[in-house]
Amino acid sequence: MKGAQTKSLILESALKLVSVEGLGAISIGRLAKSVGLSKSGLFAHFDSKNALQEEVLERASNEFVASVVRPALKKPRGIPRLQAMFDNWLRWASSGRLPGGCIFVGAAVELDDKPGPLRDTLVKTQKDWIATLATAARIAIEEGHLPEAPSPEQIAFELYGIMMSYHLYKRLLGDRHARSKARDACHRILGGD
Repeated sequence: MKGAQTKSLILESALKLVSVEGLGAISIGRLAKSVGLSKSGLFAHFDSKNALQEEVLERASNEFVASVVRPALKKPRGIPRLQAMFDNWLRWASSGRLPGGCIFVGAAVELDDKPGPLRDTLVKTQKDWIATLATAARIAIEEGHLPEAPSPEQIAFELYGIMMSYHLYKRLLGDRHARSKARDACHRILGGD
């Protein structure tokens, strides 16, 4: 059990580091020092830096599903569920747990032009999330909560765009109204003003 706890501690520390500095910033030596292990001790849990990066993305994806998707699925079908997905996503991106915000946003910029397994993992997680948003939008249309146009895929695109804008305005520009702007934009898409 101690090995699993140590690995979990390493991944937790790595997530925080990645949220601020990006996947490329993971250094075996630096991470080992931050969790009080030797480099060889850290290597006992991860064969390579690439394996560590993959597991960080996997852990972030699992936490995202647990924090954003699963709670939203408990809401009624249609707009309530889609709104919950967005609200949970916004909370995920602005929680203090990841000091640099959503690691997927940073990883998307970091890996967009770098082919390889790490990029493939990121692409898969983001395509899965976009498909989940589109499915929730499709259900909202079927329930009569949204008009048939725009398409569910367009709604997912626009919601994702709001989150990208939120990150820019909140994290880079320091706009203290970024959260309310994101909520207002989402409200307009989901049948508001």
